[in-house]
Amino acid sequence: MALLNLRHLHVFNVVATTGGVRRSSDTLLRASSAVARSVAALEQSLSAQLFERKGRGMLLTAAGQAVRLRVERIEAELREVRDDALRLRDRNGQPVGSLDALFNERRLQAAALLAETHHMPSVARLMEVSPSAVSQALSMLEGILGQALFFRTAHGMLPTDAGRRWTERFGRALAELRHIPEDIAALDGVVQGTVTVGALPLARSQLLPAAMTRVLARHPRLQIRSLESPYEELAAGLMSGRIDFIVGALRAFSSDTFDMRPLVADSAALIARAGHPLAHRKKLSLHDLDGYPWVLSRAGTPLRDSIEQFFRDSHWSAPRPAVETGDLALLRGLLVGSDMLTVISAHQLQHEIATGQLTPLPFAMRGMERRIGLMQRKGAHLSPGARALQEDIEAVAAALD
Repeated sequence: MALLNLRHLHVFNVVATTGGVRRSSDTLLRASSAVARSVAALEQSLSAQLFERKGRGMLLTAAGQAVRLRVERIEAELREVRDDALRLRDRNGQPVGSLDALFNERRLQAAALLAETHHMPSVARLMEVSPSAVSQALSMLEGILGQALFFRTAHGMLPTDAGRRWTERFGRALAELRHIPEDIAALDGVVQGTVTVGALPLARSQLLPAAMTRVLARHPRLQIRSLESPYEELAAGLMSGRIDFIVGALRAFSSDTFDMRPLVADSAALIARAGHPLAHRKKLSLHDLDGYPWVLSRAGTPLRDSIEQFFRDSHWSAPRPAVETGDLALLRGLLVGSDMLTVISAHQLQHEIATGQLTPLPFAMRGMERRIGLMQRKGAHLSPGARALQEDIEAVAAALD
């Protein structure tokens, strides 16, 4: 779907603030007829009436109020960018354009995509324009802000320090822009649009599939994108608005950036194939594990850190894995076809355990408890679809807990 016109939205917001076309024309330095055309074009693109035209002025409809909420959030993001540019100007003397000059969705999109891909031809393909058009859009933005946004390296176009801060805000502004039609549709009881979820391993086998099935049964016009990446990449996507929320194992550290909502408890267990030599023992000790090969998550992951901490607390050498992997399909295949051991949540291998292929071994692992939950950026205003999916995730988690 094409992005809404940011200039039309800015004009709309000024009209909403001043209460009429004529009064807003002075603020915007535009003819009343041009202001009226801009508002009409926005209403046409949304197929919704945003104002009630009355003798005492123009009053926002419910749709208008929903749009204004998003527009004010967009303008707040762009104002922070310009204020930051003005602070930098005080150091280097570069001129900075007006806030109005930033109201161009295609330029913001070009910068946000380049920060993600680092490759200008890829941005051009995604935007269906020429590389020269992308280059021109970025040059215009750099001229408005008085700062370079990117620099060329052997690894592609990377954002400068200012570019990294600003493209993150551009991404959030674009996310607000994409949610506007979804908000309008929800007023008529239709939940639609695309929800992008960052899916961490503990949520992928049971919680998220069950919730997706529930929400799509209620809202068939909804589309869900699931991104399976390391936590750090998902967190960056959350900050830039590319991801609506993350579901999975919550991190132990507190954050001023994210809201974290625990939903269900989980504990890792020692897992092996059902016919494993240790499978029929009533109780196992650390000595019993000696000599067996291990398949574990990669070094530095929270689960691997917890496993190593468990062995340190037990005054025992941590196992040296024969295989390190974050791929669940590979892990299953190795366990089913060999005498390998692993430590993982039993929820992630529920199907194989239920069908008798794998089994938890009788080995207590204290300190391996974790909480699965939702993470979203503080202050984020989720789309109706994202809120609906979260409701079903919470309902499924309540049934599992």
